[in-house]
Amino acid sequence: MARNQKKYTDDFKNTIIELYNTGKSLSVLSSEYGISKSTISDWVKSSKPVVVDNGEIITMKEYKALKQEIAMLKEENEILKKAMAIFAKK
Repeated sequence: MARNQKKYTDDFKNTIIELYNTGKSLSVLSSEYGISKSTISDWVKSSKPVVVDNGEIITMKEYKALKQEIAMLKEENEILKKAMAIFAKK
């Protein structure tokens, strides 16, 4: 995290997203709360719903977290396969 970067709570982010979704513009929110337009835009993008197979809806943030978890599980699987091969030789 950069030195001057502020850490915002999830509740605060959700409030800003709700205000944006009710019709307030990025410019207005940026000037009222002192947050850059790009930051607000990123928050809005990450909260947009993504529809998956069975009509289930998840946010982009949840999707990215799931992708990270899958990558971690694949890596753990590879480690276990290598360990199993080593122990099978003994």
